[in-house]
Amino acid sequence: MVKSSFSLIDDPMNSKLKITSPIVSVEWLKTHLKHPNLVILNATIPKVTGNDINTINTQIPSTRFFDLKNKFSEVSAPFPTTFPSEKQFTNEAQALGINKQSGIVVYDEKGIYSSARVWWLFKAFGFNNVAVLDGGFPAWEKAGFQTEPKQDHKNEFGNFEAKLQPKYLVFFKDLKNAAQDNKYLIIDARSENRFKGLEAEPREGLRRGTIPNSVNLPFENLLDNKGFLKPEDAIKQLFQPLADTNRDLIFSCGSGITACVLALGAEIAGYKNLSVYDGSWTEWGSLTNG
Repeated sequence: MVKSSFSLIDDPMNSKLKITSPIVSVEWLKTHLKHPNLVILNATIPKVTGNDINTINTQIPSTRFFDLKNKFSEVSAPFPTTFPSEKQFTNEAQALGINKQSGIVVYDEKGIYSSARVWWLFKAFGFNNVAVLDGGFPAWEKAGFQTEPKQDHKNEFGNFEAKLQPKYLVFFKDLKNAAQDNKYLIIDARSENRFKGLEAEPREGLRRGTIPNSVNLPFENLLDNKGFLKPEDAIKQLFQPLADTNRDLIFSCGSGITACVLALGAEIAGYKNLSVYDGSWTEWGSLTNG
């Protein structure tokens, strides 16, 4: 698993929790569980592949549910999990009680799956004091740490304000240009068989295929079999054959979820010029014939 780093700045007037790593351990979270500025978000969504029935009825204490599909995506858009507006993200984050001074830890119940998407959304809206919980809820539970029944915690309205950082997102027109420009490398997080068109896409009616000039790095390659990110050196070894750290990387997947796992790994590996293709293969495969 990746080693997490952080700093805790104690100010008698306004104690701040500053997170300086994109990933934190369950041990770190347990130590800071009572910090007044800590916000814990459960970002679990069903996996699009296979039968995925959620039977977990407990959570980390004081968790708030981050409704990625319904409240933090543009639901009127033609494609799933579409990037929301500044206004929508601001309003929904405030409704969760998130403040400008909050330190956010995001987890999901799969290990690391949709939590990385939430981490990336906050960064894209100008908020960097956020990290993914390494190993997610399974790691917390396996460690024997305290849980509580799932519940909605009522919080005071927050003062969070989203400020869009366009460099983090790529959209259809941008990708059409990037696919023909050697400055960019497009990395697809889908499984090898889906990338090669050997396996049907899980969304009914979506054609098989690959974005032109893209390469494949399945997001699961970055994880061990327990849902933790692999050690930093191992992640670097996955990216180094594809690109040096100065290359502009664009991550894609099925619908913009697991592409963010690659973005998480790339940031840990020292890559700087990172963006996610929001529509991913669902959009590209629907709007193009090749």
